[in-house]
Amino acid sequence: MDISVIIPVYKSETTLAPLVERILSTLRTYRMEIVLVNDGSPDRSEAICTELAERFQQVKFISLRRNFGEFNAVMCGLHYATGRYCVMVDDDFQNPPSEILKLVAEAERGQYDVVYSYYQTKQHSLFRNTGSWVVNQMTTRLLDKPRDLYLSSFKLIRQEVVREMIRYTGPYPYLDGLIFRVTRNVGKVAVEHHKREGGSSYTLRKLISLFLNILFCYSPRPIRLVTNTGFVLILLSILGSLTELATSFLSKHLPETDHLIWLTVIFLGGIQLVGLGLVGEYIGKIFMTQNGLPQFVVKKTILPKEIFS
Repeated sequence: MDISVIIPVYKSETTLAPLVERILSTLRTYRMEIVLVNDGSPDRSEAICTELAERFQQVKFISLRRNFGEFNAVMCGLHYATGRYCVMVDDDFQNPPSEILKLVAEAERGQYDVVYSYYQTKQHSLFRNTGSWVVNQMTTRLLDKPRDLYLSSFKLIRQEVVREMIRYTGPYPYLDGLIFRVTRNVGKVAVEHHKREGGSSYTLRKLISLFLNILFCYSPRPIRLVTNTGFVLILLSILGSLTELATSFLSKHLPETDHLIWLTVIFLGGIQLVGLGLVGEYIGKIFMTQNGLPQFVVKKTILPKEIFS
């Protein structure tokens, strides 16, 4: 299989069929498949996915038992994808199917493991653009992402990288975090960006959840910031104590009692922060490796017949 197109489906009953038909037409010269993952959508999306999977041999359909979130749905789709290149596409037509060809061409030209898209003109709302900017700033600092790389949801990943990514079984997958755990061989290409024609949209709750996942699941730096703050406070209290003692010695007066109290409080506060940071390192590692929440739960699948032959 050359290309697997993974589409997380949520509230997209009006756009899903035209999107699938357009992708099949655009990629007709490739050996390709479309992997539809219904993420507990409350509308008729599941019924439409079922019809499409029964109608087109190139369409796989996986339905989840409840809404697990976009990243979890994409991870589910990656488990079923067999293409040499896996392309993630939203269900709202903001990324025209014809732009998939640009990602493939860039991957082959530069031999990249991952190719991200970026937009000359973005059609997102101010809220979504602000959220994207914050996420990109966070990932630059926490995941060592290149500053000039925009982390879009429309991207291509080689199958070799996908196989490493799906080894992660935790309940809080963040695709870009998993990508940068595996590779730094990443390219980018400009694509068109259209207005949304339907599908789900980002909410404040989703963005906050994403921020927390990045902070606490994919980097130890927040915990280490607490630890480093503790060390700085200890150092400041020691320097302050030495300064107070030197001043008292030169002036031949006893040190000010209130100064000593404040320095002692700062010193003990620093010790506590260091201790919390060290304990947090262990708890964070244990939490990330031992939690048993499912990443997704499959309710039903419709796969091509040759899968079973």
